[in-house]
Parts: sequence; structure tokens; C-alpha cells
Amino acid sequence: MDKKAIKLVSQNKKAYHDFFIEETFQAGIQLVGTEVKSLRQGKCNLKDSFVRIEGREAYINNMHISPYEHGNIFNKDPVRNRKLLLHKFEINKLIGAVTRDGFTIVPTKIYFRGSLVKVDIAIAKGKKLYDKRHDIAKKDMKREAEKEFKIRNIQ
Repeated sequence: MDKKAIKLVSQNKKAYHDFFIEETFQAGIQLVGTEVKSLRQGKCNLKDSFVRIEGREAYINNMHISPYEHGNIFNKDPVRNRKLLLHKFEINKLIGAVTRDGFTIVPTKIYFRGSLVKVDIAIAKGKKLYDKRHDIAKKDMKREAEKEFKIRNIQ
């Protein structure tokens, strides 16, 4: 198997809907064995998760990893805080971004890179309601244009 092979486990589509994504980082994540086995089965939800900086360490909160069926006593709490593995300069950059007004850190996707579990986190700025409406209108126009293009090419 290729060392750089990427297998997507979960993607946070809500983050792209609710935020403007400014910059993304790739981080490792500190997990226990049963959590990795559960991730291999694709049982992860990033919907309401966020990243918090405590001291000089980054933690991902509210990421739900379902308990592994055969894990018995080794299963951990599904929504526990998990430490992110980042370089010091990346954490400093995240701290600088969060101190600016309106910026937050959200996870966008979790995946396997080879045998390692990675999570992409993004510095993001919240969208207003009219921004969301504008994005929905753009998607609708694009969908209509593709529909028209398809109809013209069939005839």
C-alpha cells in the first residue's frame, strides 16, 4: 500500500456552510486503540466539534467517535477532548488567529494517511445570514447552468 494513500473518514460540511475558511493545517490526533478501530469502520462525526487552545496545547472538543463494538472495557468516552499533535509554531499561529476578532478554529475533515490518523483544522471566520443566502443562490445558479448544459448536449 502506498505510504501517502489517503482514506477519508469524515468531513465537516457544516463548517464550509457556516464559516469562511481562511487557512488549513494538518494535525495528528492522540487516540487510543479502540478509537482507531472505530475510525477504520468510519464511525466519526465532526458536526459540532471545535478546537480549543489550552496553555500551549491544542485540543479537539465534541468530536464524536462511536465506541468500538468489541472494545468492552477499553472503550473511552465518545466525546472526550483529544489532544492535537502540532508543531509549536503552528500552535502560535493558531493562538494569533484566535485572538483576532471573529476567528475560530474548526476541524474540516478526518482521514487516514497511510496508517496515521490525521485531522485537517482550519482558521475560519463566521458567516452572516446574508452570506449563507448568497452561497446558496450561487449553488442554485451553478446547478441550473449544469442542468441546461446537460439538456443541450443530449439533443
